[in-house]
Amino acid sequence: MAAAAGAPAGAAPVCVLVLGMAGSGKTTFVQRLAAHLHGQRCPPYVINLDPAVHSLPFPANIDIRDTVKYKEVMKQYGLGPNGGIVTSLNLFATRFDQVMKFIEKRQNASKYVIIDTPGQIEVFTWSASGTIITEALASSFPSVVVYVMDTSRSTNPITFMSNMLYACSILYKTKLPFIVVMNKTDIIDHSFAVEWMQDFETFQDALNQETSYVSNLTRSMSLVLDEFYSSLKVVGVSAVLGTGLEEFFTQLSKAVDEYEREYRPEYERLRKTLEEAQEKQKKEQLEHLWKDMGSVCMQSSTLAGSGDASAMSPSELILTRGTLDEEEERDSDTDDIDHEVTEESHEEPAFRNFMQDMRMKCQRKSNLNE
Repeated sequence: MAAAAGAPAGAAPVCVLVLGMAGSGKTTFVQRLAAHLHGQRCPPYVINLDPAVHSLPFPANIDIRDTVKYKEVMKQYGLGPNGGIVTSLNLFATRFDQVMKFIEKRQNASKYVIIDTPGQIEVFTWSASGTIITEALASSFPSVVVYVMDTSRSTNPITFMSNMLYACSILYKTKLPFIVVMNKTDIIDHSFAVEWMQDFETFQDALNQETSYVSNLTRSMSLVLDEFYSSLKVVGVSAVLGTGLEEFFTQLSKAVDEYEREYRPEYERLRKTLEEAQEKQKKEQLEHLWKDMGSVCMQSSTLAGSGDASAMSPSELILTRGTLDEEEERDSDTDDIDHEVTEESHEEPAFRNFMQDMRMKCQRKSNLNE
């Protein structure tokens, strides 16, 4: 079956990060994906990262709304809608290691992990929390970014170019395999967009009908994006009717192969570089510690005039600290103090004052009696 092509048995689950503009049909597409996989007896692990959504049309295994209360965050921090979403994602990202553990536990039962993101796309793609979540998933599991695009609103060449530029920026930001899903093909077929991407002259003809100053910029940008179009995976899908999903899973399988071939070695290289840097730092710190402890050992041996202490290693010196010999106990600094003399020196003035007070009281009584 095509749905199982991208996730062979026993392999790590494929993480599908679904991004898209508000109103592009992103959440409906996630619902259709989940329903399609359930119908093929391959239930996905679904994660909702939109804290502001009122209700979900699909069952979510992990829902950010169970962890972070969006309206409470807005109230406590005095934020607006977008600021509340960003802060909610930041708070959730601090616990994302627990989400990774849940995914690892379910990797034998679920071959796909579908992540639905907030409708405000810039909140996820350009925030610190979005980067943390994306890199955490991509460093452990095969990950693919799916950009959902509203085909019916992209019939204008300038709007189409804006969508493509945003898709290009997300591709270079995430550095992961990328699929453009042209949604709502039940309203209008996506063939015109594919033709624009493949034939520069056809797109120029469409632009000639535009008279705004933006058309000149769009004409220049279309030349720049030719290289981007050549390696881009495009699929036309109707989330309402469910058409185009077989082609989507075929492209998803190719994207997973691309991840294993090009992206995983890069992530492994980066991880190895990081581990080597951390190991080097630990060794340098240990060497500094040995040098510092060696100098302390030499100083103590010089002051004490003992040859045995200089032969000790720093670790032995640390372990022997606080263990005094009998001679050291006898020769402690406190033995030089005469405790009896000290106590008498404190008691004598106090007793003298007491005797003076008593003497004065006796004299007063005798004067009164007279």
